[in-house]
Amino acid sequence: MKEKKLELFVTGLLIIAFSLFSCTKDQLDPNNDKNDLSLKAGVLKGTALTPIEQLGKSLYFDKISVPNSMACADCHAPSVGFTGPMAGINIHGAVYRGADAQSFGDRKPPSAAYATFSPILYYDATEGLFIGGNFWDGRATGERLGSPAAEQALGPFLNPVEHNNPDVFTVLKKIEKAKYIDLWEEVWGEPFSTAVEKWMENYDRVGLAIAAYEASPEVNQFSSKFDYYLQGKVQLTGQEAVGLEVFNGKGMCNLCHISEGERPLFTDFTFDNLGTPKNQKNPVYKYNPGFIDYGLGGFLATRDDYSAYAAENMGKHKVPTLRNVGKKPGKGFTKAYMHNGVFKSLKEVVHFYNTRDVEPWPAPEVAENMNTDELGNLGLTEAEENALVAFMETLSDGYVMKK
Repeated sequence: MKEKKLELFVTGLLIIAFSLFSCTKDQLDPNNDKNDLSLKAGVLKGTALTPIEQLGKSLYFDKISVPNSMACADCHAPSVGFTGPMAGINIHGAVYRGADAQSFGDRKPPSAAYATFSPILYYDATEGLFIGGNFWDGRATGERLGSPAAEQALGPFLNPVEHNNPDVFTVLKKIEKAKYIDLWEEVWGEPFSTAVEKWMENYDRVGLAIAAYEASPEVNQFSSKFDYYLQGKVQLTGQEAVGLEVFNGKGMCNLCHISEGERPLFTDFTFDNLGTPKNQKNPVYKYNPGFIDYGLGGFLATRDDYSAYAAENMGKHKVPTLRNVGKKPGKGFTKAYMHNGVFKSLKEVVHFYNTRDVEPWPAPEVAENMNTDELGNLGLTEAEENALVAFMETLSDGYVMKK
């Protein structure tokens, strides 16, 4: 059985966080509280942002794209736990359109919340596992800027199927005209510049600022019912308590989604192949019918220093945090799950984990390296499945305690 009892050096780092993937066209004015999605997401009002966090927030909600139709928040919205906010997209391909309204990527947007805790990608030779990095395949390693989240934040701006900016200069020119540009000098100690010799330094500062916002208490709130339960302020229902027991026991969920500690992150930052089926509605198949998502292995194959590990990691994707996994604006709202958005409810995900190897599920996208030790035939009853779902729904930030 794969052992994942890892010493994570995540606490106390000012690792800073990001934004990702293709996005929708509903855009927010960061200077207008009425349109600020973060104010609709149970944000902790008593938490003031630092100047760099405020700069990052302004960048996060700004339309820095070609055409000016897309912000990071359009694919990573607070109201749904900083992931895809459009139910109509989630229920189908789950991959969001780029700024040009025609292009698509090939994965669903992961959550930006709690992503800042991911360490710089490294190989643990003792465990035989890669740990850290951001993006589903870990390619935002953090090696260059010291923060996977900051490096991830920069990726979408220059991606033609996402924000579609042709170059760094275009990004900087758009920021130069923003209402919030005076914050730049306060944060970085010098006026904003688009001079060629400042291009890369200032572009990196954009990523670092966005990541600082992603690391702020406005994003990483630790304000779920489960957090208050750990503090002794509320009690779980009977069903939720059973779900916690199954989570840490028969369901083996806690082997990857660590639930211990005062502020558990519900991830170990590793990568796994769960045998996830293809999402046949993924728009990637319209322009690339033979597409196979090899995840971490595909990325490792591009690195001379890691290519020897590529084969044993084909089909593995980042273990996501389960914080906010059930967060949505209403009961009828559809969220998409797994790296390709193939599943449309927590119940479906849990049932897949429970029965993958004993019921007629579609074939895995990548059969090699599939985890057969910790899922596939768990023997959970329907009541235990439902209890697991109920427990995971206690992990949504913005819980309001009864007076």
